[in-house]
This record gives sequence, structure tokens and C-alpha cells, in this order.
Amino acid sequence: MRTGETELRDWMIRALDGDGKAYARLLDALVPRLRAFFRRRMAGRDDDIEDLLQETLIALHTRRMTYDRARSFTGWLYAIARYKMIDHFRRQGRTVPIEGLEESLSIASFEDEVGAGLDTEALLATIPDKQARAIRATRIDGLSTAEAAEREGMGESDVKVSTHRGLKALAARVREAIR
Repeated sequence: MRTGETELRDWMIRALDGDGKAYARLLDALVPRLRAFFRRRMAGRDDDIEDLLQETLIALHTRRMTYDRARSFTGWLYAIARYKMIDHFRRQGRTVPIEGLEESLSIASFEDEVGAGLDTEALLATIPDKQARAIRATRIDGLSTAEAAEREGMGESDVKVSTHRGLKALAARVREAIR
């Protein structure tokens, strides 16, 4: 049975109030939903879909305090997912789909972005420096793998592996934090 807006929103609010079990249920319900969201827009790119899924869940965790309890939860969630997908397309030099772009751009405020940046830095400080540098270069600064490799003095495959392992470690830390 697929959960609806009301249940997801309720779990999010309870999670914000400190209910770890509600947060775990929320994340479990979001994984297939987000995977389907990205799969519809990125057919045949399973590795990219999984990376975007992890990035979105990490962003949800780091930005959770910016959620306005009076507004739609799924609208807020999909805005984050769209931002992550747009960043991904830009990093690859691909055209960004404009479906719902105006709505996405109006949702996050400057204060939200600053707060998310502080949370992101705190999370990145929990993983090895090499992985954090690769994630900052490719996922935050938007550099291509080749540009990141040159800037960080690493090989391209090392950047890819470090980014993947770092994102996986961050996702694990987020899951641990909610238990």
C-alpha cells in the first residue's frame, strides 16, 4: 500500500518532534517513491538514480528543520529532488528539464540554503577528507569528474570511487542518526 501526503506529512512532523521510529518509517516510504520519480526522468541510468536517491535523502536530513509544517510535505520533498536532479544534469552538461522548475526555484530561501550548507559541512566532516573533497568538488561545486580530479590532484576513477563511497557513508550516518 502506497502512503499518501497525510501520512508522510504526519511522519515528518513527528520526526521533527523527535520520534525516530516515525522518521525511519518516513525514509522507508520515500525510497521507492523517490526512486520512481528519478526513474521516470532518467531512464536507463540506474547508477545515477541511486546516487540521486542518496543525495536527496541526505538533503532531506540536513534541511529537515526548514520544512514548514503548514505546507505540503511532498511538494517540499520533490522540490529538493528536482534541485538534486538539476544539479546532476548540469554537472553532466545535459539540458535541464523545465517541468515544474519555476515552483522549485521559489521554494528555498536564502536562509534555508545557508542552514543547509552548515549542516552539509558538519556531515562532510564525519567522513575521510578525500571523500569529502570529492563530494564537495562534484556534488556541491558542480565540477565534472575531470575538473574535480585536476583540482584535487586525484585520478578521475579515484574521484568517482571517493564520491560514491563518501555518499554511501553519509547515507549510512544519516540512517544511524535517525535510529
